[in-house]
Amino acid sequence: MTNEQLWVKYKEHNSNEAKEALIIHYVSLVKIIAGRLFTSYNAHVEFDDLLGYGVIGLIDAIEKFDHKKQIKFETYANIRIRGAIIDEIRHLDWIPRSTRQKYKRIEDAITKLQAEYGYDIPDEIVAEEMGMPLDEYLKLLGEVTTYSVVSLEEKIDDNTSFDIKSSNQDFEPETHYIDEEMKMLLADVIDKLPEKERLVLQLYYYSELTYKEIAEVLSVSESRVSQIHTKAISKLRISLKSVY
Repeated sequence: MTNEQLWVKYKEHNSNEAKEALIIHYVSLVKIIAGRLFTSYNAHVEFDDLLGYGVIGLIDAIEKFDHKKQIKFETYANIRIRGAIIDEIRHLDWIPRSTRQKYKRIEDAITKLQAEYGYDIPDEIVAEEMGMPLDEYLKLLGEVTTYSVVSLEEKIDDNTSFDIKSSNQDFEPETHYIDEEMKMLLADVIDKLPEKERLVLQLYYYSELTYKEIAEVLSVSESRVSQIHTKAISKLRISLKSVY
C-alpha cells in the first residue's frame, strides 16, 4: 500500500492500522532529527529520550496533518518533531543558572563592542571588556557552547509558529512572513560574520559535521571550534533580540 493510500485510509476511514503504518514509515525522520539534536545535548540527555520526544511530535503531526493540502508531510513533520523535542528539553531545565549568567555576560560584552568593531571582534578585546584574561575568556566560551545553541533555538521557536491553514501556501500568511523575515535577517548577519565563523556554521548546520570533523577541516582543536561556534551563535541571537 502506498503512502497516499495510507493517508486516505487513516484520514478518511479512521484506520488505526494505517496510522500505525504511517508512524512506522516516518520514524526514520524522527531518528534523523533526534540524532542531529543529540550532538548539541548529548551531555545532558539520552538519545533514546530525544527519540521518544520526537515520536510524540511525529504522532501529533500525523494526527493534525491534512493530506489534501499541497504540502509535503516531511516538511510539516520536521517542524512538529523538532518542536516537540525542544519543548521537552526546555522542561528538563538542566542548564545551571550560573551558565546562563556567564553566557549573558559574553552576549552583553559582544553587544556593546559590535557598535565599534562590527561583527569581527578580536577575542582579546572581548576578554578585556569582560575584565578577564584571554585564556579564561576562551575557556568560558567552551563552557557555554551548549547553552548558546539552546538559547538561539528558543529565540527562533518563540518567534515562529507553523501550521497548515491555507491551500495556497504552506503556512498562515502572517507566520510565513515572520519566518521569511527571520531567515533574511539571519542570512544577512551570517554574511557579515568573519570567515571562520561563517564556515563553522555552514559545516555544522548544513554539512552536518561534528566538532571533531570540523576541527580536522580547519586544522584547529575541537575546543577552538566550540569557541568559534559560540561566538557566531551569540551574534545571531543578538541580531534577533534587536528585532523580536
